Amino acid sequence: MPVSSANGGERGLVVADLIRRYSDEVAVGPISFAVAEGEFFSLLGPSGCGKTTTLRCIAGFETVDAGGIWLEGRRLDGVPAHKRGIGLVFQTPALFPHLTVAQNVAFGLRTHRVDKGTAAARVAAMLELIGLPQYGNRMPSQLSGGQQQRIALARSLVLEPHLLLLDEPLSSLDLKLRVQMREELRGLQRRLRKTTIFVTHDQTEALALSDRIAVLSQGRIEQIGTPAEIYQAPVSRFVADFIGNSNLIEAEVVGFAEGLVDLATASGLHLYAARAEAPARKNVTLLIRPERIRIGVAEAGCGNNLRASITDRMYLGEDAQYRILVEQSQPLLLIRKSGDEELSSAGASTLHVGIEPSDIIVLER
Repeated sequence: MPVSSANGGERGLVVADLIRRYSDEVAVGPISFAVAEGEFFSLLGPSGCGKTTTLRCIAGFETVDAGGIWLEGRRLDGVPAHKRGIGLVFQTPALFPHLTVAQNVAFGLRTHRVDKGTAAARVAAMLELIGLPQYGNRMPSQLSGGQQQRIALARSLVLEPHLLLLDEPLSSLDLKLRVQMREELRGLQRRLRKTTIFVTHDQTEALALSDRIAVLSQGRIEQIGTPAEIYQAPVSRFVADFIGNSNLIEAEVVGFAEGLVDLATASGLHLYAARAEAPARKNVTLLIRPERIRIGVAEAGCGNNLRASITDRMYLGEDAQYRILVEQSQPLLLIRKSGDEELSSAGASTLHVGIEPSDIIVLER
C-alpha cells in the first residue's frame, strides 16, 4: 500500500505518485495525497494547474499514466467510472430539462435498477435534506440557479457514493448566492460526513469550506495543510502570493542578533524578522500580510517602528485598503476594517506603522 490515508487507515482516498500525460507533456504529477473518511479536501490553484485533470483521473474519466488511486482500500485502476462508487457534480447542473426534479434525482437509481418504492423514499429523503421537499414535481426551468445546483448535488448523493467530487460547482452563481450555497454545502457535508474533494480557483471558497487544502501549480502540489497553515505559514512564494493579499519583498539576509534576522530590502529598508531557523540562502523573499501592519508604534525593541505616508486608498465595504510608502522607499499594502478609525487621505502627514518580527515570514527565494 502506498501513502497511508490521512486518518492512518485504509478508509477514504489515497492518490500515490499519480502522473497524467498528454502526448509527451506531463499535465499532472507526480502528485500524492490522502483524504480521510469524512474530510472536506480542496484542490486549489489557477486555471491550467491540473486540478480538474486530477479530479477526472479519480473519477475514471482520464487514464492514469503512472501511480495509483485507492478508494476505501480498493485500487481503482481499470475500474469503470460508473462502478467506482463516486458522485460527481459539475460547474453547471446539467439537469434533464424534460424530467421533473424528482425524476432527475431518481435517474441514477433507475439505471442501478433500484425498485420504485425504495427509489421514491430515497428521493423524498434527499429533497428533504437539501431543503426542497415540495419541489419534486417542478421542472428544472422553474428553479433558480442555486436550486438547480442543489438538485444536481442531490442526484449524486442519492446513490450514496463513497466519495463526492465537486468541480467548481459554485462558480456560475452570482456572489450573494455563491456565499449562501457555500454555507449550505459545508453544512450538508458536515451532516453527512461524506468524503469530499472540491476543485476551485477561488481561495475564499477553499479557505471557508475545507478541512485541508492542496495548492497546485503547474501540475504539482506546492503545499498541503489546513486553511490556517496555508495562509499563515506558506512554504513558497507561489502559495504566499496566491492565498490572500500579500506584500512580497525581495531582501538579503545581513545578520542575526538576539533571536532576530536582520534583513535589507532592495529599496534600502531594514527589517527584523523572528528567527525560527537560519535561512538556507542569503537572498530571500519576505511575506507581510497587509492586515498585520499596525498603525502606531509597535512594542518597544521590536526594531520595526517605521514612518509611512499614504499614496492611495480604496474603500471595499468591509475593508479599506491603503497603499503606503514606508520610509520614502518601500511600497506596501495596508488593510484596515471599515469600522476602524479612517486614516487620512493620500498626501497626508506621516504615519507611524509597526510590524512585529513574528509577522514577517521569510521564504526561500
